[in-house]
Amino acid sequence: MRFDAIRVLTLFDFSERANLDDFPEKMDQPCSYEQMRDCLHDIARVNRLTLAYQPTLHWLGLVCEAQPVPRPLRILDVGCGYGDALRRIHHWAAARNLPVELTGIDLNPDAIRAAREATPATTGITFLAGNVYDWHPPEGVDIVLSSLLTHHLRDAEIVDFLAWMEATARVGWFINDLHREPMPYRLFRTLVRFTPWHPFVKHDGPVSILRSFRPEDWHRLCSAAAIPPQDYELRSHRPARLCVSRIRPAALVAEPLPAEVYDPVSLEG
Repeated sequence: MRFDAIRVLTLFDFSERANLDDFPEKMDQPCSYEQMRDCLHDIARVNRLTLAYQPTLHWLGLVCEAQPVPRPLRILDVGCGYGDALRRIHHWAAARNLPVELTGIDLNPDAIRAAREATPATTGITFLAGNVYDWHPPEGVDIVLSSLLTHHLRDAEIVDFLAWMEATARVGWFINDLHREPMPYRLFRTLVRFTPWHPFVKHDGPVSILRSFRPEDWHRLCSAAAIPPQDYELRSHRPARLCVSRIRPAALVAEPLPAEVYDPVSLEG
């Protein structure tokens, strides 16, 4: 079954994630730099319209309330795309006089190129093209974030990602993704009819919702990653976000791992 937006509501019951092979996203296919840049630009517009940054910023506020921040908070955004989430975090932190060190990593070098072009050098945000599993900063990572990444991954890949975040993030981690429900699907399909957004966005938005999650999915995935229910929080945010997160108590007082533990792999800088 290939994706057909007109027929999907009668064929798809939303109880399980869509098969990624049956429901491909155009932005995951080979395309020009200009197509990728313009697609990512319009995804950022959708994120602003749907208040998509608010769950992440709210959670970061909880982290800062839960424990003192004695030094710059090292935040990594995995699958950072256009870098818009990191730019929003930069402004959020600056308004609170909160020192942060922001890094974005993405497998797609065109996404990193677009993020760099869209980001003023004065923000100090670092963008790297490469596989996050090959990135081993000697100073470690306090917080790992991702937004709209996990619905691009198969279940086994998500379990690996969860386990990696558990082993890597000193303070905690936050996954911001979509909630698989018929209503957001219908609303997005209606909305895009009246917008000039990139064709990839118009096609991929509904597909992303079908590939996304319900609470039972995250409970199953976290269990497979050996993360107990009491160690993570699952929360829905209107209009169509479902987020899973973890905060370690009093983690910032811990010293970073010694540099000799790591075997750094250079990423394209």
